[in-house]
Amino acid sequence: MNFIETEVAGVWIIEPKVFKDGRGYFMESFKQAAFDEQIGKVCFIQDNESCSTKGVLRGLHYQLAPYSQAKLVRVVKGTVVDVAVDLRKGSPTFRKSVAVELSDENKRQLYIPQGFAHGFHVLSEEAVFTYKVDNVYAPAYERSIRYDDPTIQVDWRITDPENVNLSEKDLKAPFLQDAEINFTI
Repeated sequence: MNFIETEVAGVWIIEPKVFKDGRGYFMESFKQAAFDEQIGKVCFIQDNESCSTKGVLRGLHYQLAPYSQAKLVRVVKGTVVDVAVDLRKGSPTFRKSVAVELSDENKRQLYIPQGFAHGFHVLSEEAVFTYKVDNVYAPAYERSIRYDDPTIQVDWRITDPENVNLSEKDLKAPFLQDAEINFTI
């Protein structure tokens, strides 16, 4: 596996080695020892999967401490632009974001540590998105911020703003300046 550190501290792109032949391909999508050596010890406790259609934008979501979640995300079908935003007050990259294309073709993964908001925008007709988390889902601690917050300046690669498909929760999300955040470095 190839581990690529991004410009936002703690967020990593992971590229698995893919072995292809006439039958298809094989890859290790996760290897605890390699992950621990490159990124550090994270104990993932649950795998999640979602399926979304073109134009769906999910995010930007996070959970307040002590239920913040680290995530290891990937796409098994389709293409998305995946985004992580640093919400750790005191971090040199506070409010900065990383946007990475994840697809079934490039097989890239993104590791997002605790203290970050996360979201993705579906670029293909359909996308199956899967991710590992290191903490339980705690609805009372769940928060979100506006995907189009101008202080974050994320390039979601939206070609038709009228056809962005958002949940009611994401439509009502506050801007970062008004969001509840309890992460510090």
